[in-house]
Amino acid sequence: MFKKVLIANRGEIALRVVRACQEMGIRSVVVHSTRDRDSAAVRLCDESVQIGPPQPKKSYLNAAAILEAAICTGAEAIHPGYGFLSEDADFAEACEAAEIVFVGPPALTVERLGSKISARALMAKAGLPLLPGSLDVLDVDDALQLAGQIGFPVIVKASAGGGGRGMRVIDGPDGFTEAYRETRSTALMLFGDGRVYLEKYLRAARHVEIQILCDGHGNAIYLGARDCSVQRRHQKLVEESPAPGLSGALLAEMGQAVRRGALSAGYEGAGTFEFLLAPDGAYFFMEVNCRIQVEHPVTEMVTGIDIVQEQLRIAAGEPLRIGQSDVQPRGVAIECRINAEDPGRDFAPTVGTVHEFVPAAGPFVRVDTHVRSGDAIPPDYDSLLAKLIVWAPDREGAIARMRRALNEFRITGDNLSTTREFLLDVIDHPRFRAASHSTSLVEEMLAGIDADVPGGHLT
Repeated sequence: MFKKVLIANRGEIALRVVRACQEMGIRSVVVHSTRDRDSAAVRLCDESVQIGPPQPKKSYLNAAAILEAAICTGAEAIHPGYGFLSEDADFAEACEAAEIVFVGPPALTVERLGSKISARALMAKAGLPLLPGSLDVLDVDDALQLAGQIGFPVIVKASAGGGGRGMRVIDGPDGFTEAYRETRSTALMLFGDGRVYLEKYLRAARHVEIQILCDGHGNAIYLGARDCSVQRRHQKLVEESPAPGLSGALLAEMGQAVRRGALSAGYEGAGTFEFLLAPDGAYFFMEVNCRIQVEHPVTEMVTGIDIVQEQLRIAAGEPLRIGQSDVQPRGVAIECRINAEDPGRDFAPTVGTVHEFVPAAGPFVRVDTHVRSGDAIPPDYDSLLAKLIVWAPDREGAIARMRRALNEFRITGDNLSTTREFLLDVIDHPRFRAASHSTSLVEEMLAGIDADVPGGHLT
């Protein structure tokens, strides 16, 4: 096992990895920007290194500075968390060249799966079902022709996209050319890669994902399924495990497909295969996230498996200590993301100083956060303030516990809006309670399509 690990991230995930290292007897090094010099992760780690100013490009995306910090501190491995450099194949390759372990899949695997076009082609060969669409780059005329063949609506996605960015739903041929070209331009601006692909768009679909663990010895297991259908702008707000209404037979079928796809891609570490689930139960591969997921706590709560610790063991070359038969999920876990966003302004990020921060507590309640009273919420980073996770023996109990926890959770500050009250409306929504919701739920709530939303929190 490693003696020292450098954590190349910030916020709650950096703190999460620090705590995993402490429990495993591993010394932790946290790199940080000037703005994060007094962060929770910096306060609790064994060593810290300042690597740049607040701007991510000059700090958390500065691969050279991070590698230098690892070398100078004698860190044997780098844990990239999520976001930033976590799915950067060039960074993974640079770690390998410096003989520092990248806590994630091999660089070649990250490269193959980091491109959604490449990932779709790989998974098609492995026999995973795909929505009708393109497996390579198309010019606008060929894309329009394909869209007509598979039928509108279609969605255009950036091959290098992530976090719900670089996507555009197109309802018909009118305006297709302009929308397709705009998506390519956006992808180039956001990701430095203008390649896009086309896919049939499902309006009433659910977003279901499978968590996997793969070691370097040919072993792979899946840890059940998560439902992540509650989203705004293709970004998740609420996640739960197990995915409600997913039969044991369907989960086993999807799990075996994921194992097959992961092994064929040479996957190592923790990862997530994302799917769209149609109303008739058909499922379609979307993409692979080659990193720890924001929503990994719900899987930990129902399985009792510490996914971050397993990441570190796998990266250290250890074989998986458990087999598929040892994975026995129990109960139901739900996670709500408390973001510094204003739902009344299309979830626009807000900034300000936190005056009061009182996280929820009580039986079977977990709060993953880096925030404390007095902290300034800056404009430079992701808007996530805290993840509120609850567990109960059944879904009804989990919803009731989440309602209680959200009501108990308090965060106030100058000019600071959060998603807390909106999340109360979500979990009280009749379709969410009935587990009949889809990825369109939030959009429909904001549009006022459902008039019987209880709670009265929406404005």
